[in-house]
Amino acid sequence: MEIFYLLIDNEAMKSATVSVIGRPSSGKSTLVNTICEMKVSITSATPQTTRNKIRGIYTDQRGQLVFTDTPGYHISDKTINKRMQDVTISALKDSDLILYVIDGKRQAKTEEEMIANMIKASRVPTVAVINKSDILSENNIKDAKAFLSSVLPKVESFVASAKNDEGIDEILIALFKLAKEGELLYDESQYTDQDLEFRISEIIREKTISNLSDELPHVIYVEVSDLEYDEEKNEVWIRAFINVERDGQKGFIVGKGGSNIKRIGTEARKEIKLIFPSSTVRLDLQVKTAEKWRQNSIILDKVFKN
Repeated sequence: MEIFYLLIDNEAMKSATVSVIGRPSSGKSTLVNTICEMKVSITSATPQTTRNKIRGIYTDQRGQLVFTDTPGYHISDKTINKRMQDVTISALKDSDLILYVIDGKRQAKTEEEMIANMIKASRVPTVAVINKSDILSENNIKDAKAFLSSVLPKVESFVASAKNDEGIDEILIALFKLAKEGELLYDESQYTDQDLEFRISEIIREKTISNLSDELPHVIYVEVSDLEYDEEKNEVWIRAFINVERDGQKGFIVGKGGSNIKRIGTEARKEIKLIFPSSTVRLDLQVKTAEKWRQNSIILDKVFKN
């Protein structure tokens, strides 16, 4: 995505925080990664893989937009899902702008209406995106636009493909138009404010999810217990634990003869190396059981601390 702008000398910089809201698997994380031109948030075909507020930073000559990728909003009474709902609601309250992402392939139902009503009640300036244009029919787009016109008639909407980097420029133009004048919130070279341990744990979780069946991803969380740098050897040494809820689930992650956890480790190490390009990365991955962790408030506080 290459964008060139000519600024008038007296044109002021703009800045805004932007909450990215939508249902699970609407493409929010892919959209944030595409806009920021860096891997900020993990992506997966499995719904609700984003659990925390993930911040991605986009800066150009016009100013700076700080995107918060929120968990997919899903109606559920489960403790962990309620936590994720709270994360989304909190992001709405704290943002200057909202970027509402709709999966144009799916029919708008109760959850979509709830999100739209939350946005309307917030009175936060909003831009809507009908995502996945690369696989949408004309009827899909027509239906999505009709839904937006009925629930958020004053909100400007765009059709885009986050996956193929199509329609992104128009979205940025609309967001900067709504943003207020202000100084940069972060250094212009920064693309995220996540701490290293969190970024590493999310990379490991993404690679674990991609090597598991559809159900198991929701019962895992990753904690980085040790992160050390050996200056003499120019090595980064990481020990991390992949946690499951039952002992019987460990085997799915480890795999026959340790094949699966080796594959997870290899894929994770390759991506972690992008954070430490000039250093050797040593990754020690282990699996342990944390019974009923999704109902444990102490563990949930750790998981959602970001």
